[in-house]
Amino acid sequence: MTTTAGLWLAVVLSGLYHGLNPGMGWPLAVSSALMEQRPRALYGALGALAIGHFLAMLVILLPFSLMTLLLDYERQLRLGAGIIVVALGLWLLITRKHPRFLSRIPPTQLALWSFLVALVHGAALMLVPIYLGLCRIEELDAGHRAAADLMGRNMLLTLGVAVVHTAAMIIAGGGLAVAVYRWLGLQFLSRTWFDLETIWALSLILVGGIGIYTALPI
Repeated sequence: MTTTAGLWLAVVLSGLYHGLNPGMGWPLAVSSALMEQRPRALYGALGALAIGHFLAMLVILLPFSLMTLLLDYERQLRLGAGIIVVALGLWLLITRKHPRFLSRIPPTQLALWSFLVALVHGAALMLVPIYLGLCRIEELDAGHRAAADLMGRNMLLTLGVAVVHTAAMIIAGGGLAVAVYRWLGLQFLSRTWFDLETIWALSLILVGGIGIYTALPI
């Protein structure tokens, strides 16, 4: 059975992975600093990206923390969430489509851009199977299964997961952005990247598959 420590590690690793992925926005922070010709612009852009990413995590995870259905259907919800994440990964793998409206968001609205990217690319959805695994409703005794207590506990857990994940994301992405801006230079951005769209889709399938496996009765 997946341990709590392992699930929290997954929260951190997914944050680091999201941060290192250029699709989550760190090149935009470098671009902001270069256009404005001041390092402060880089940190401001990273802050906006972090806010947008954090809010996207909350929008996806908070409804689950308020669901009294978790009391009786926690395992089924974990299974369903895993299936949805796998389906999204397969859809991205097959269609290779990018939402065009994201390119119309002006550079001054990085927080909004980060928020929408985390939603439409499944970054926030990727956390759902991990979060539901951390809830572990089946391990609570009867005294802790009251709906009010459960909601309070899960809301704190939601905030914790969102904060830890976003912190890992911005540390990884921010560190890479600073390195490119100060030392590596633009030639680093022009080098051939791995096929990140395929890697991203496969990572969704992997996380969803793990969520399905952990939800199945042993």
